[in-house]
Amino acid sequence: MKIGLDVGSTTMKCVVLDEQLRVVHQEYRRHYSQIPQTAVQMLTPLLQNLGDRQVCFSLSGSAGMGLSQQLHLPFVQEVYATRIAIQHYLPSTDVVIELGGEDAKILFLGKNMEVRMNGTCAGGTGSFIDQMASLLNIDQDQMDDLAKQAKQSYTIASRCGVFAKSDVQPLINQGAEKADIALSVLQSVVNQTIAGLAQGRPITGQVVYLGGPLTFLSSLRKAFDQTLHLEGICPENSLYFVALGTALSKGDETITLSDLVYQLEHYHTQKAFTSIPPLFETEEQLEEFQRRHQRAKLPKADALNYKGQAFLGVDAGSTTVKACIIDTQGRLLYSRYQLNNGNPVQAVKEFLTNFLTSYPDIHIVKACSTGYGELLVKNAFNFEYSLVETMAHYKSAKTFLREVDFIIDIGGQDIKCFKIEDGVIDDIFLNEACSSGCGSFLQTFSNALGYSPQEAAELALKAQNPVDLGSRCTVFMNSSVKQAQKDGASVADIFAGLAISVVKNALYKVVRSTDPSLLGRHIVVQGGTFLNDAVLRSFEMELGSEVIRIEEAGLMGAYGCALHAMEQHKKDHKSTTTLSLAQLSSFSHRTRTVHCKGCTNACLLTINSFDGDRKLVSGNKCDRIVQPETFVSNPERLNLYAYKQQYLADLKRGRNERGRIGIPLQLSFYEQLPFWHACLSSLGFEVVVSEPSTRDTYLKGQSTISSDTICYPAKLMHGHVQQLIETGVDAILYPCSSYNLKEEKGDNHFNCPVVAYYPEVLKHNMPSLLEHKVLFISDYISLADERFAPSRLYEILSKHYNLGKGEVKLACKRGYEALRTYQQAVRNQATIIVEEARKRAWPIMVLAGRPYHVDGEVNHGIDSLLLQCGCAVLSEDGISHLVPKEKRTVLNQWTYHARMYDAARYVTTQPDMQIIQLVSFGCGLDAVTSDEIRDILRQTDKIYTQIKIDEIANLGAVKIRIRSLLAAIGEASGT
Repeated sequence: MKIGLDVGSTTMKCVVLDEQLRVVHQEYRRHYSQIPQTAVQMLTPLLQNLGDRQVCFSLSGSAGMGLSQQLHLPFVQEVYATRIAIQHYLPSTDVVIELGGEDAKILFLGKNMEVRMNGTCAGGTGSFIDQMASLLNIDQDQMDDLAKQAKQSYTIASRCGVFAKSDVQPLINQGAEKADIALSVLQSVVNQTIAGLAQGRPITGQVVYLGGPLTFLSSLRKAFDQTLHLEGICPENSLYFVALGTALSKGDETITLSDLVYQLEHYHTQKAFTSIPPLFETEEQLEEFQRRHQRAKLPKADALNYKGQAFLGVDAGSTTVKACIIDTQGRLLYSRYQLNNGNPVQAVKEFLTNFLTSYPDIHIVKACSTGYGELLVKNAFNFEYSLVETMAHYKSAKTFLREVDFIIDIGGQDIKCFKIEDGVIDDIFLNEACSSGCGSFLQTFSNALGYSPQEAAELALKAQNPVDLGSRCTVFMNSSVKQAQKDGASVADIFAGLAISVVKNALYKVVRSTDPSLLGRHIVVQGGTFLNDAVLRSFEMELGSEVIRIEEAGLMGAYGCALHAMEQHKKDHKSTTTLSLAQLSSFSHRTRTVHCKGCTNACLLTINSFDGDRKLVSGNKCDRIVQPETFVSNPERLNLYAYKQQYLADLKRGRNERGRIGIPLQLSFYEQLPFWHACLSSLGFEVVVSEPSTRDTYLKGQSTISSDTICYPAKLMHGHVQQLIETGVDAILYPCSSYNLKEEKGDNHFNCPVVAYYPEVLKHNMPSLLEHKVLFISDYISLADERFAPSRLYEILSKHYNLGKGEVKLACKRGYEALRTYQQAVRNQATIIVEEARKRAWPIMVLAGRPYHVDGEVNHGIDSLLLQCGCAVLSEDGISHLVPKEKRTVLNQWTYHARMYDAARYVTTQPDMQIIQLVSFGCGLDAVTSDEIRDILRQTDKIYTQIKIDEIANLGAVKIRIRSLLAAIGEASGT
């Protein structure tokens, strides 16, 4: 008999074949990293049923190699095993898509097999789906059933489970239907597999689906079928194909079943991992540490004996709901810290109902909310106030440490750090795109290993050899943890290593500190994660000094809100609107989703209805639905981004005398479109510009994207080009260009390499361009030299069209005139916006970035969000010309960066202006630019912030950062 054992990252599969290669036994179970023990449990029944006989035994799988090497057992590489099984059972297969617990593979079969695998990221795999199901408080079977009931899909990132949580949690908090979220999660897996693994290679022919997720989730298979426009096959033994191939592989070595079981039972590993010093050398150190931190407590009063007014604060976080009720002296009467189970409204309703029933003599006169679900809770229960998280945490910290100068709050999915100078928040640090090192990070690992977070913390405190795990992403850490287990690390050692990694991530990736001792002299730590003593101890060890953690660290956001409600009540004394017990008894909450028809954005809105007459609309990307007090009927009068978008949209197509030329509206064309539009129109071409970017633009081109790490604007280019091809244009113009426009502001004027040469990528990866279905003009030309550009353009176009040198020269002249007209119009509009903003006494925000950050799909509507907050919006090129040319202190080779530097210099001279830098992932120059802008602003009272934007942007963190920035400015100016 032949036995194949497939030891995957999360599961173990065993297959037994008889001499005729028929399957006589198969078993599938999770191993929870207890690999030898699980193998024994699976093989012992075989020994009992089959007797002690000789068998051909082979191992495979991502976690099987170590076992194979230690016990000298045959090992079959899993891709090879899959191919053997496919050739045996389904020989006509063209493509295999296999999703496992933490790995994903696409096998392109044929004469030369090609394999595409995920590397160190497990986004879009079984563990990813597990995390999302856990977030929705359902199991995988329920996710499949819910997905079948879905009516629509949302955009959810799947490059990593952490990023996806940042998309899913706001949907939960806003009341989106679980069925719709479930389908969205599964669709994101499809998108990740196609874009992240296929990377431009078409998936056609007979497709076979293998692995647990594709076997158990029919809705996932259906999503693949619909996206790929085919009908794939999920064979009967789809879970066992690697194990089948392992058993089928030719091998003559045999072993008795009893000997095999014996070796596995006595399998031991030696310590082979790198360890670091323990958190505590002695029991006395631990006891002293715990005594010191037990001294910091909030003032409390007895709720049973209290009668009178009280104030409520609610922090509706990403995974938990915290609530505090204080008396008129700020003493804590009652508090609650609980999981929200994906429904913060229900959690708050139960809390309020229980409290008001149990304490009828306490009258809540004012209430305030904060956190992810801030507006949802405020509108649901008619709270009088809401407060951005950073200010809530600062208010609470000041109550027990007036001189606090640095606060770090680690919550379920976010890290917030802020420096305080002269009683004002001076700088803010937020994790914007990754929640590794947060509470959910620790919770995920403790649950995966079968422990609660509290049990994990207790074990970590007494670990003798903490594993050095570094500071890595949640997904990357999975591999490190599993490797440490294989190398003999105890569970306690792993938990201690994870606690230390949380601190390193916060200090070196979020705060980006080079010297932790410089953070501050009076540091307060907050958030539920710091209730973990192992994390707290690690933080103090890394700082080399003691910090203050109050006993109620997890309640600080809610307590700060309660204080805010109390302070505001003293100022305005307006009547109470928070729902009473009688109103709570008839409280109702319904949600529905609609596509807004207010403009061409067609935003997918979530409408929460409370008690039938009160509503909260969320999901809008413009200012037409919410914030009526700041509604602007013509946003371009106060938003330069909106003005640019409208200007480019108003460019009219010319006459069609020589054909239709398409221009993809992305990257450099967001600035150079006026030139090319006027130039080509002058030559008698009908210029067809692709539609503004949407998520559908990305999806249209995702199957041809050859790099997972390229920036989002470049990925969008594939969709724009495909859109133009589908409109039937005769040609597409997208020239390569090493140099940008020459403005004499820097040492040189290079284009970003992606902007400069991306046409080369497109024409070698898009099938329509490879097959020359449309003329793609991608020759090299630079607009920097106005004298040389006409002759070069003639040289390029004359290869395809009958043109005269004179008319090309005249066309270029008109193009440059149109470009200068556009640039001057932008500057004039900036002046108008400044004047209008000052009439309204609005702060002016300069969103400094690159021209393509004007794209609404790239910037995620940040400009509209600022407009909703009552801020005027400029871009860097609207004001950079107001700074005289002078020698710079930094070597600068880039036109766009020179503009940002000059915009920052101008902002320092204007009391009502602040600057926000927009950053795209993947551009290493952004860090240099950010440091230079910060240096320019450092000598003024400007509060600088940076927002990273990409398709995986954490929009919740973006909103927190913007509102925190505005709150800090208001605090500094007394408004």
